[in-house]
Amino acid sequence: MGILRRQSGKPKAKKEREVEKSRRILEGNQKKIVSVIAILFASYQIYVNSFSNIPSTIRNAYHLGFLLVLAFLLYPARKKSPQNRFTVVDIVLAVLGAAAGVYLAVNFDIIHVQRGSIAITRDYVFAVITILLLLEASRRTMGNIIPGLAILFLIYAKYGRYFPGMFAHGGFYWKRILYRMNLTYEGIFGITLSVSATYIFLFILFGAFLRKSGATEFFNDLSLALAGKKRGGPAQVAVVSSGLMGTLSGSAVANVATTGSVTIPMMKSIGYKPHFAGAVEAAASTGGMIMPPIMGAAAFIMATFLEVPYLRIIMAGIIPAILYYAGISISVDLEAKRLGL
Repeated sequence: MGILRRQSGKPKAKKEREVEKSRRILEGNQKKIVSVIAILFASYQIYVNSFSNIPSTIRNAYHLGFLLVLAFLLYPARKKSPQNRFTVVDIVLAVLGAAAGVYLAVNFDIIHVQRGSIAITRDYVFAVITILLLLEASRRTMGNIIPGLAILFLIYAKYGRYFPGMFAHGGFYWKRILYRMNLTYEGIFGITLSVSATYIFLFILFGAFLRKSGATEFFNDLSLALAGKKRGGPAQVAVVSSGLMGTLSGSAVANVATTGSVTIPMMKSIGYKPHFAGAVEAAASTGGMIMPPIMGAAAFIMATFLEVPYLRIIMAGIIPAILYYAGISISVDLEAKRLGL
């Protein structure tokens, strides 16, 4: 318990850096600016999801604009970029991201009603800008794999005739690709972004509120009380606390950072090898992505695609989540028995 108390006394800035080590920790006026933008973003999302009947595409466009602004201001382009302030390039990209969202929100009805869904050069220019900004924002926040896959599929859409066998198709003109990607309900501003602008944002906001209000420390204390005295207790604490954290975060990375900073040192202190302690925490935290009620972004997309209430997705996920954590708990117990802990 002493270890837990010492860990929970970390400065807030250090905790935030642990949760997402690639994210900037801003200072001074820049921190205030980003805080104001984030508050406006949260207020906008609460308003449009609670009191407004704004069309989904316009809602999604503003949502994307806010996301791009925060992505470029909070995430550096490279490891060598400044970690405590954003640069002129970041500001330019953030302004372009806001402009991309505002442009579609303002012009969507003009394009599809007044112009009869006929795009002009300016529309295609903003489509290119939006796609490039999304690729760069994805690279900064999630690494190279996601934007790499997106680029691969864009190439596939254009040059499908060069792909082998059953994967081959006639290919599409760039204008058609850009139109479908940025000016319809089927591309960037389609169902996935709609899920992000509704369910995902509100659940993440709720989870962030719980974390900042001390729910993480409560879950760690509760887990220690429930499992701390069992065989291999700290590892069992890791399993229980990660499962509880998963109910409000839905993020494996955030789960590892918030619970792992406590449980991994505890596991090593009683005799677990470092690689096993890390593996237990990684497996338990990954399970947070399937732990109701949040279950990560995929669950919200499932509910939207299947057109079923989200409660049904939650009910279907309870038993698999429990079995998953039961399996980890049994493995931990067997390893503790083998080591004589």
